[in-house]
Amino acid sequence: MLSLLLHRLLPAVSPLFFALPCVCAFGAGAPQPLVSPGLLEHAGLQTVWKTSLPLKQDERLGRLFILGDSIYALSDQNYIMSLNRQKGNSLFSRKFAPAGFTLLGVESYEDRLIAVVGSRLIEIDPVSGREMSSNQLGIGLTCPVVRNKGYFYMAGADSRLRVFRAQDHVKVFEAAAENESLITSVIAGDDYVVFATAAGNVICITPDGPRRLWQFDAEAAILSPIVRDGQSLFLASKDTHVYKLRMTGGIRPIWKYQTAAILDRGPWLTRDVVYQYVNDKGVTAIDKAGGKFMWDVPGGTDLLAEAEGRAYVITRQGELFVMDNKVMKRLYSVNLAAASKYATNMVDSNIYIADESGQVMCLRPVKQGLSE
Repeated sequence: MLSLLLHRLLPAVSPLFFALPCVCAFGAGAPQPLVSPGLLEHAGLQTVWKTSLPLKQDERLGRLFILGDSIYALSDQNYIMSLNRQKGNSLFSRKFAPAGFTLLGVESYEDRLIAVVGSRLIEIDPVSGREMSSNQLGIGLTCPVVRNKGYFYMAGADSRLRVFRAQDHVKVFEAAAENESLITSVIAGDDYVVFATAAGNVICITPDGPRRLWQFDAEAAILSPIVRDGQSLFLASKDTHVYKLRMTGGIRPIWKYQTAAILDRGPWLTRDVVYQYVNDKGVTAIDKAGGKFMWDVPGGTDLLAEAEGRAYVITRQGELFVMDNKVMKRLYSVNLAAASKYATNMVDSNIYIADESGQVMCLRPVKQGLSE
């Protein structure tokens, strides 16, 4: 925490100076921890690290998110703090954008973070926080910018996908759906680009030119994000379905699963399971191979992590449900109502929780959890 405090007080000093441990214990006079030791023991969880972010008196933690080996804390005043997600030590902290500015997502590509702040595209070194490049776009965007080895892909508010060379930001081509529908999500690899629209189109083109490879049409808008897993794409539509498509010609779905209500966000994926938030219903688990129902958590809002076949789902009331994917039922639940911020972790078993005051904890399931 000392490193982050010094950085807020002395912003002119190089961010590299602050790559020091920031893990702290909650001592005398400090706020109560988010989860008591007794509750952790009951939940079958252990503390990996905990810290308290140096937010100002009128500042609140807005969100937590994971990119690569880091966990990022973004305040409601657009101040961003980066921590090593395994150890909790500080990597950098900096003003990401003026307070009140819209931050359109933060993505990662190899050795850099990519974000759009207002109408400016910036690239940042994820270790030091140093700004690597900046470019005025001059257009409004509808979803986060993505890139591959050679190009940036930007979905404009005019329903056109603009493609710029990564080396010099020169525009090389544009693409759009034939119906000129608004673009809702874009993903890109070195061998493909897929963009989806508010009309339900999913269009795959070559990465270096607007040559269409295939198109799939759902009955309603495709939601962000689209997720690729190997040679498959997973996506959700406002037509109440979750779809699995083939990367090599997704004209027909491998499977589609109908949910109990209209969807408003894309799915989360792990090795064997697709998790989908269903608006006003909860979180549903779907078998990734066959598209069959596994279980649901009424009132569930986010998947926090998965470990050894167990899924950890938080509800809107702050209750953590532990679901067994093998027997497809709830094992137990525990109250985490003191935490109000969470990061969805699809990489390993760590669970990240926080509150608006800036307390952050990293938890990990113990090998032998409890069950009912």
